Amino acid sequence: MADFRIERDSMGELKVPAVALWGAQTQRAVDNFPISGLTMPREFIRALGLIKSAAAQANADLGHLSKAKAKAIRKQAERVAAGEFDTQFPIDVFQTGSGTSSNMNANEVIAHLCAAAGTKVHPNDDVNNGQSSNDVIPTAVHVSAALTVSEQLLPALAHLKKTIDKRAKELARVAKTGRTHLMDAMPVTFGQELSGWSAQIGSGIERLDDALKRVRKLPQGGTAVGTGINADARLG
Repeated sequence: MADFRIERDSMGELKVPAVALWGAQTQRAVDNFPISGLTMPREFIRALGLIKSAAAQANADLGHLSKAKAKAIRKQAERVAAGEFDTQFPIDVFQTGSGTSSNMNANEVIAHLCAAAGTKVHPNDDVNNGQSSNDVIPTAVHVSAALTVSEQLLPALAHLKKTIDKRAKELARVAKTGRTHLMDAMPVTFGQELSGWSAQIGSGIERLDDALKRVRKLPQGGTAVGTGINADARLG
């Protein structure tokens, strides 16, 4: 079995690893940006999969994509979101400024998976229907940030605050020497000191909750430089 296969795009032919699920545009990015060896994080790939799944459903609902294609794209995009194909996203984090390469990476992988499952879809015309790297990539940043904060950071902070509150109560009457200006100061209890930490964490939680209201506002539907070109106005 050959180690490579030949893929073609508007720029010509090039070799792609035979086992790769990506296509020509992803391979060009791999060849053009061998910079850090760092690939896109799991959270970002998850967000790309979720975006492609949601876009396929929206395009089907609006009559821009057949139900069969939408179903196929959604199924494979959700597998991407679940982390089954993270190794198929080889592009360096330092790449084209708009993230076009990573967007096309997702489009090509999902299209390849659809074809392997029996439904032929086009990475641009179908998987990327009504989308642009100019809205997909910032939306992926928003989605990955919102999910990570909601699922990981906020629960961790809540647990930390609860633990500190418990210890503050237990040590409410245990005194220690206060310190200020590099010298001893008024005595303070461990409970008082810990309650200050707890209050700071609580304020941080409130700020994160407030910031999430804006992070959850997505730029999807803006397409190329925010013009909305080639997208149904109802998509965003």
